[in-house]
Amino acid sequence: MEDIYADYDEIDETVEVPPALGIVADDGRGSLPFALIHDEALVAAATWALGESGVTPVDFTTSWEGIVAAEEPLVLHDSLCPMTPPAFIAHCLSTAVERDAVVIGVRPVTDTVKTISISEGAAELGRTIDRSELISIASPIVLPPAVVATLEQWPSGDFATIAASLASRVPVISVEAPPVGRRVASEEDVRLLEALSRAAVS
Repeated sequence: MEDIYADYDEIDETVEVPPALGIVADDGRGSLPFALIHDEALVAAATWALGESGVTPVDFTTSWEGIVAAEEPLVLHDSLCPMTPPAFIAHCLSTAVERDAVVIGVRPVTDTVKTISISEGAAELGRTIDRSELISIASPIVLPPAVVATLEQWPSGDFATIAASLASRVPVISVEAPPVGRRVASEEDVRLLEALSRAAVS
């Protein structure tokens, strides 16, 4: 069976990655970004991936005016998606520049999702929502320079909120991230991702 994520296994050195600035978000995520995966903090693993993708890492001490003045794409990478392959980040960056659109890494929804209604004060389960209609926001979110110039401050907070805000204003392209690019929400998720990423390279 063909591996549809094979192109993200390693960086293609023959392809020039557009210059870009990037940041790893860890605010509002509690202590989880500092949990360990493969003996590294999640935030450290995410920062390594960002740098390996060819993006120049900056931090929130950099003025927003300076980011806008650089006239480069901005890559937002989530510390809770620590094993996102550098090649996938580079692919999203190139796509954002080529298409002049925001690019967002997403994952398919695999859980069963149902509607809920309230009847006489009691919650009732409704229909099952078609999972093909749903996506889960992963990482990165890449903003082309034209979009960066329209913002007044650093995009911050939950990636789903950032994605929804951008989608209401500008063209957005979603790109399916590989399984190791999934988001973690607990220590148990971290252990699962650690095992998954170890198996992916063995």
